[in-house]
Amino acid sequence: MVRTPLTPEEHERGERLGRLLREARGSRSMADVAAEAGVSAETLRKIETGRAPTPAFFTVVALGRALGLSMDELAERCALVEV
Repeated sequence: MVRTPLTPEEHERGERLGRLLREARGSRSMADVAAEAGVSAETLRKIETGRAPTPAFFTVVALGRALGLSMDELAERCALVEV
C-alpha cells in the first residue's frame, strides 16, 4: 500500500497540533504525559516536533485527556486556517 504524500497544509496542521500539545504540557515532563496517555515518550516527541503530523485518532484523544484538552478545542485550534 502506497501512502499519499501529505500536503503542505496537512504538515502545517500537524505542526500546530505539536505546538498546542507542547504548550499544554507546560512544565510536565514528556515521559509523565506520555505514560498517563498510554503512549511512548518517542511518539509524543514525534508529534510535538511535527515529525508525526498525522497521529492516530486514539493517540490524540489520549493525549488530549492527559493534558485536559477537549477534542473540540484540539480540532478548533488545529484546523486549517483560511486566508
